Amino acid sequence: MRRKNKKGAYGLSVLAVLGIMAIIFMFQMFHEAEAAKKLDNTAKWQKDHSPRSIDVSGKTFIQTIKLGAIGDILIHDTVYEDAFTNSGYDFKPMLSNVKDYLLEPDLLLANQETILGGIDLGLSSYPMFNSPVEVGDALIDAGVDIVSNANNHSLDKAEKGVLKSISYMETAGLPYVGSFKNPEDQRRLRVLNKNGIKVAFLSYTYGTNGIPVPKGKDHLVNLIDHSLMQAEIKRAKEQSDIVVMSIHWGNEYQRFPTVDQEELAQFLVDEGVDIIFGHHPHVLQPMEWLEAQDGRKAFVVYSLGNFLSGQMWDYKDIGGLATIAITKQITTAGTQTTLANPGFLPTFVSSSRQSSYRVVPLREAGKYGLANPENKYIEIMNHMTQFIKE
Repeated sequence: MRRKNKKGAYGLSVLAVLGIMAIIFMFQMFHEAEAAKKLDNTAKWQKDHSPRSIDVSGKTFIQTIKLGAIGDILIHDTVYEDAFTNSGYDFKPMLSNVKDYLLEPDLLLANQETILGGIDLGLSSYPMFNSPVEVGDALIDAGVDIVSNANNHSLDKAEKGVLKSISYMETAGLPYVGSFKNPEDQRRLRVLNKNGIKVAFLSYTYGTNGIPVPKGKDHLVNLIDHSLMQAEIKRAKEQSDIVVMSIHWGNEYQRFPTVDQEELAQFLVDEGVDIIFGHHPHVLQPMEWLEAQDGRKAFVVYSLGNFLSGQMWDYKDIGGLATIAITKQITTAGTQTTLANPGFLPTFVSSSRQSSYRVVPLREAGKYGLANPENKYIEIMNHMTQFIKE
């Protein structure tokens, strides 16, 4: 009897083991099926989100920037003496009243008329200028993106002055164009890219006040030469969307362009320049639209006058900020860049007994001693826009 019971117990144990094995097998089969379903779902999800070709035909990209320029930064001794502090020189207060306006353009050019050789070179005024480097610090603080340094005062302190000034600008991170440290520097185009619009800046001057350019050192300053300008404009057009020419020309204190200015402007535009900012007369000369041989519309300001200087009266203390909108449009048909909406903000250099120099908006100059500022503002705006024909 005991043996029989033993066999029965053994049989039950076998059945139990077989049952457990069957349950395990079924459990594995269930999870394998679920895993297969998940894998299939994953495959379907990946397929649904696989890369697809997108039809961009007919779509257009449009971008617009505002380009600005100010005139001569001509630092006479009365100006840098007024900027003297216990720790050096500070020109920033002189620009504080117009700083917000200068920060508005996406790119801003200034004509740095005097070299920034600093105190080590010996500061000096008219007729052979050398200015504190802190002038450049103030320009950077006010939003200037690049300076033109080709002008009749470029060689006031010879090659040493050029190199000293450039050394400061490179250290300060202030781009320059027109006067260079070596031939390689001269060949390097200055192209600033803002929001996908590439703007090339060029700069030339009529001369250097009779100071000869050292033999073999043509890189020290770009002198107006039609063939050289033609070649550089061609290179600039290949590497940019817009070509800007900063040019030192015309007659001092003359409020209208000469025939030579007008002819040179048309030559530059026909060669491919889109925007011309003129300097040297120290007074404002009008703005004008020009049409190039290829049908392009180009913009010229014949003279931007003095922006900050020690000169006074007879319009020499009135300058301004010129602006122009640049629009780049890319379509399936190609790329087109156009100019529109020229603007001008007249400014006034206020001073009191050759001190307390401040550049202020002309309309606000009554608070700084200018009589009838509103009438002067209307006069200047009429003067600057009289050639504009839309």
